[in-house]
Amino acid sequence: DGCIKAVGQADVIRNQFSEATFERIIDCSGKCVLPGLVDAHTHPVWAGDRVHEFAMKLAGASYMEIHQAGGGIHFTVEHTQKATEDELFTTLQHRLGRMLRAGSTLVECKSGYGLNLETELKMLRVIERAQKSMDIGISSTYCGAHAVPKGKTATEATDDIIKNHLPKLKALTLSGEMHVNNIDVFCEKGVFDLESTRRILQAGKDIGLQINFHGDELHPMKSAELGAELGARAISHLEEVSDEGIVAMARAKCAAVLLPTTAYMLRLKQPQARKMLEEGVIVALGSDFNPNAYCFSMPMVMHLACVNMKMSMNEALAAATINAAYALGKSDTHGSLEVGKQGDLLIINSSRWEHLIYQFGGHEALINYVIVKGKVIYENGRCETMSSY
Repeated sequence: DGCIKAVGQADVIRNQFSEATFERIIDCSGKCVLPGLVDAHTHPVWAGDRVHEFAMKLAGASYMEIHQAGGGIHFTVEHTQKATEDELFTTLQHRLGRMLRAGSTLVECKSGYGLNLETELKMLRVIERAQKSMDIGISSTYCGAHAVPKGKTATEATDDIIKNHLPKLKALTLSGEMHVNNIDVFCEKGVFDLESTRRILQAGKDIGLQINFHGDELHPMKSAELGAELGARAISHLEEVSDEGIVAMARAKCAAVLLPTTAYMLRLKQPQARKMLEEGVIVALGSDFNPNAYCFSMPMVMHLACVNMKMSMNEALAAATINAAYALGKSDTHGSLEVGKQGDLLIINSSRWEHLIYQFGGHEALINYVIVKGKVIYENGRCETMSSY
């Protein structure tokens, strides 16, 4: 059934299953078996890359300056609105395949480059298709409040989402056409303020969606306090979180999804991972894969978390497995090697698991097998012919 039947010492398991027959036996001598990685925050459905903006950023333009010059999210929205469903699906398949080969077996996928009902639903249908046709696990997020559409105020956009988008989503869910897990809002100065964010998140919660939103990224907005109050499952970014917000999140068992790639690429101050951990916040990691932070690799995210956010390797592994699964409401089935949990595993070509973090950008010759629900989904032949050292 794709679930783990036994975990323990090899000789004990050999005795326990001495009568059993297996379709396949993998010799892991000298290798490590780890839980599949969980990427708790991605934006993988879009058209039109923003490689030209990277040059602008390197020349000193800020995120909001690019946004106001018609770049950023609005540039991607324009291209995504024009793209067909099939075009979007083909690129999503390709991107998820790259994530899988880098060790991610469960990925959160957001909409949010539509901003109108028609394109948001197109993106969610593309995610739904991937859920049904691909081996990688997907948690689907409606993020219609990712930016304020051109020609609308934030209040008008909020009203449109609550009156039109969410009722349509609810109807499609009830008819079984769509399975959306989370609701997200970009709570930020000049985007959706705290009150608009509260209204949208509460309306999403009322139709059964988990709250999992962008907060306190570029400016302190009291997003963490709001999330704790609303019973949010997770809040992402948190570069500008307040001390009170950290305490509130710890009390509410609301996960912090930290995104070291974004802080690194936008040259923002790093999220306070150490303070959060010391205060008892559940810290998870995500790649924030999107046209602004083009990174597929959770091993690289873990490395950046250790170096730039001062997390230990053990903390980074927990944050990219069990805690990231918790942030998606899936820690009872994913994120650790335990009997009864889904058989999502990595086998790495090293006798020490820390190589997954230590080798910066080295996962391509290190990840030997990716297994989802007990099936080998990816086998890397290069690992058999070369030592990982």
